[in-house]
Amino acid sequence: MFRTLRSVLFFALLFLTISNIATAKPLFKTESIFPLGDKHAHSSSLVECPDGSLLACWFYGSGERTAEDVVVQGSRLQKGSSAWSPVFLMADTPGFPDCNPVLFIDRQERLWMFWITVLAERWECSQLKYRLANDPSGSEAPEWDWQDVLQLKPGDEFSQVMADRFKELQLPEGAWAEYALPYVEMLLQASKDPYKRQTGWMTRTNLLTLPSGRILLPLYSDGFNASLMAISDDDGKTWRASTPIIGLGPIQPAVARGRDGRLVAFCRDSGDLPGRVMVASSEDDGETWSTAVDCDIPNSGASLAVISLADGRWLMVCNDLEEGRHRLTALLSDDEGKTWNVRRQLEPSDSQGKKFDYPSIIQTRDGLVHLTYSYTTATGRCIRHCVLNTEWIEGK
Repeated sequence: MFRTLRSVLFFALLFLTISNIATAKPLFKTESIFPLGDKHAHSSSLVECPDGSLLACWFYGSGERTAEDVVVQGSRLQKGSSAWSPVFLMADTPGFPDCNPVLFIDRQERLWMFWITVLAERWECSQLKYRLANDPSGSEAPEWDWQDVLQLKPGDEFSQVMADRFKELQLPEGAWAEYALPYVEMLLQASKDPYKRQTGWMTRTNLLTLPSGRILLPLYSDGFNASLMAISDDDGKTWRASTPIIGLGPIQPAVARGRDGRLVAFCRDSGDLPGRVMVASSEDDGETWSTAVDCDIPNSGASLAVISLADGRWLMVCNDLEEGRHRLTALLSDDEGKTWNVRRQLEPSDSQGKKFDYPSIIQTRDGLVHLTYSYTTATGRCIRHCVLNTEWIEGK
């Protein structure tokens, strides 16, 4: 009876939230989490903690994969506060760059942070790590209860799926020589090496919890120019690899789930021109994926973010450009990603050399949309926080 009452209260609250969203006035505001600085601040992630505070993180240092001083930093915005806390340390592997952190609150309300430590100054040698905090609430840095390396073991099926997908794409072989084999042949050879299959998988985009409780952690490889999902069916105790998402460079997948259970991964294009957001789908909760193909949204080789909103619409934030990262745009879809008919620029095109990229999106329990993104100007870099609602995107 208690569970039934709790379910009734949950759906009543959800209905009221959606009703409030539908009658809300347009809202848009953006602010810097910390002042502009001369170091590299990039690849942020954002979650809402059980106490209603927002927790953001990013990597910070004098560069990226070749800079030994790169660490993961964070900050909190307490519920009801108008100012982010002073920046604090979230992770540091001395002598190695720590990059691409991703935050996640699981169904037990525990906080996870996944990130990579770059070995040998090469993305394809990155080590996938995670930290776990049983109590993510508070005003300062989380107190971590556990840390480990996340090991994945893609099997021989990885190589077979790659071969099948390339055959499906019917790629031209192009020029080659004995010391420069064709692109496809080189990747297929590398895919047969268990060491290469098991290393270099990197984080970037939000995790997704399915109705079954299954957790999907989107990952990508610069070595293979491909992606896959780390799958857990036991609340993060163990993880295994899905089959890969293969195409001409689909990386950094952002995943949304449709009403019928179909999963769609929207990927950064690191392949041939013209640059387009690449799309793959799964009909079996992320176990296997279709070939990744271009859609009609421009992509300049930049990361993007996608979420399913409480009202059923999907929201994407991306650099909808074929070149550059000088414009950041919000797009709404009412048909689960088939078309994106509503668009509004969050950061308009800028002639002063500003860049806005690597967005992370969440929808908080009050129905508002929050995002963080990298902000670069001629005088410095920082992470920006933006809060808005769909009425603003629609221009109502």
